[in-house]
Amino acid sequence: MKRYKITLDYDGTDYAGWQVQPGGVTTVQGVLTAALTKLCGHSQAVALVGCGRTDAGVHARDYVGHVDLLLAPDLSPLQLVFKLNRMLPTDVAIKRVEPVVSDFHARYDATSRSYKYYLHTSKDVFATRFSTEYPYRRSDLDIDLLNAAAAILVGEQDYTAFCKTGGDVKHHRCAVTSASWDVLSTDTMVFSISANRFLRGMIRLIVGMCCNVSRGKLTIDQVRDALDSAERLPLDWSMPPQGLILTDIKY
Repeated sequence: MKRYKITLDYDGTDYAGWQVQPGGVTTVQGVLTAALTKLCGHSQAVALVGCGRTDAGVHARDYVGHVDLLLAPDLSPLQLVFKLNRMLPTDVAIKRVEPVVSDFHARYDATSRSYKYYLHTSKDVFATRFSTEYPYRRSDLDIDLLNAAAAILVGEQDYTAFCKTGGDVKHHRCAVTSASWDVLSTDTMVFSISANRFLRGMIRLIVGMCCNVSRGKLTIDQVRDALDSAERLPLDWSMPPQGLILTDIKY
């Protein structure tokens, strides 16, 4: 058995997230595990590990997983990429399969994760799978206020204020290294964030917070107080999942 690092892209629209779940729901980990099992032999116990859990409807570019496999002599990593892509649905694409050291871990060895959240302000039929339509006036979104709200997130602190209930994490501390907004066009904005780890629903709650600050529904002081006290914000807004894309993992 050798350990392989698998790099892939996926459109999460029709999936209940990355991780296999009870109840027979379709997940990215589930469809990839099934393809690997079929291709490499049902006698192998395929245990595919991902770099993190993306929620239902969230997308990923250059997502990383690892798996231990005993490949047939005539099945190279390059051929494995080709065959997997013929077996997988069109919304999951394998980019690379490469051998790694036996103790490489896709999740625990990752030092940084980066996401982008795309927001469009007018109806766009071509953007709906990978961007969220902002439901209020474009004039509500002030780039300076959005960036002022994002700036107070940078640093290592407790992010209980931006964690959905029901998670199983031992603590809520994260080290956010960057967080900022950019205007891509008159109708499109993007929020970018990098950190060592993220909590359940954290980024979608952060995007909602920034929008609420820009709309005048929250103040910067209220956000800072929530972070300092490790308590929920007086007004939460968890944005829809389709605008969120995992874009980079560093090791």
